[in-house]
Amino acid sequence: MSKFPKLKGKAVLAPMAGVTDIAFRELCIRYGASLTYTEMINATAILHKNKATEKLLQVSSKEKPVAVQLFGNNAEEIASAAEIIGKKFDIIDINCGCPVDKVTKIGAGCALMEKPDKIKEIIEKTIAKIKKPVTIKIRAGIDENHINAVKIAKIAEKAGASAVCIHARTQKQGYSGKTDWDLIKKVKESVKIPVIGNGDIFSPEDFAQKLKFSNVNYIMIGRGAIGNPIIFKQINDFLQKGKYEKDVDKKKLFLEYLKLAIKYKIDFKQIKNQAIYFTKGTQGGAKLRMAITRAKNITEIKEILKKT
Repeated sequence: MSKFPKLKGKAVLAPMAGVTDIAFRELCIRYGASLTYTEMINATAILHKNKATEKLLQVSSKEKPVAVQLFGNNAEEIASAAEIIGKKFDIIDINCGCPVDKVTKIGAGCALMEKPDKIKEIIEKTIAKIKKPVTIKIRAGIDENHINAVKIAKIAEKAGASAVCIHARTQKQGYSGKTDWDLIKKVKESVKIPVIGNGDIFSPEDFAQKLKFSNVNYIMIGRGAIGNPIIFKQINDFLQKGKYEKDVDKKKLFLEYLKLAIKYKIDFKQIKNQAIYFTKGTQGGAKLRMAITRAKNITEIKEILKKT
């Protein structure tokens, strides 16, 4: 078993479809994220050399360490995909927690929580193919009557997983309700491998409280980082100094993202989506976002931001 790397900080960036493109990840590294993940990648698409998928596998030289998150329902395919792309990544993460219908309907993502033996097989076959840390991301279970995160974490550890990340909502909950940090604490207490907690972290205060309560090794930031990469600096400052800068210039942050997006040739549609994320919570944001949705190119977005 390859060991999970010791990270410089406690806060890691979650893999998020349509959000964690290479430019956004590099910006999060700039502001103190200690680990980044690609967007969730279909293992079958890697085997078929899908062009769009290959673009999602781009990695910045600033990302050290960097993880790739794979999803699928076939252990051989996941292991083979990991072998193909493994040299580019420091960690191979298996998604066993995505609650989205189009993923669970094919027996992938959170659907795997109902098949502990399949998770064990995926981990073992992937480890046999590649000598890199193999980790899993799980949920609490499929619904409140089937909470099995502790059981899955123990199985993963025995199978050779280097770490487990848990978002303690059920598949049925999606992103509604609250994350069960009591369950995250139980998972941490049940295994010896590193545990990454995930869910409902929107401020440095949230982060510090949950870190102390659960005693997890690291905490993954998802929605709290969307359009807000500076949250990593705020968290690190709060943990080290007990205070942090609250006034954030979101437009300036977006222009930093834009520079990286141009460098990495990010699609304009994705740039527009990120512009909308970054301007949420800003003064006159609704009007600004309406103008951004009508923009036809990068120059127009820059002009819109200059005028506001």
